[in-house]
Amino acid sequence: MAKVTGLGGIFYVVEDPAATRAWYRDVLGIDGEYGPQLDWSEETGDKPYSLISHFPDDQYVKPGRGGFMINLRVDDCDGMVAQLEAKGVKVLGHVDEGYGKFAWILDPDGVKIELWQQVQAPA
Repeated sequence: MAKVTGLGGIFYVVEDPAATRAWYRDVLGIDGEYGPQLDWSEETGDKPYSLISHFPDDQYVKPGRGGFMINLRVDDCDGMVAQLEAKGVKVLGHVDEGYGKFAWILDPDGVKIELWQQVQAPA
């Protein structure tokens, strides 16, 4: 039986694709032949996963635009927050939930990005 094997990408419309791509490259350090690209995966240990999560309203993705959010796994959330702040990026919040560390930023088009460091294996 055929099955889905992973997240292939996130596609959305922006006003200036070149500027958005440059922001992802310069601020988050991700780029590739066709745009920001993440190899699956540099992480070791517990099997990394992607999640498709559904919400009854847009409160979790606010103040982002468009009714969606991009979640990016990071290896060091505290370090990433420090790097972002050093680049002048406003960090909307930063928490340690015990099972993982999270931080939130907006990309130049107002899309909310959640940065996630998995601390414990999922239950």
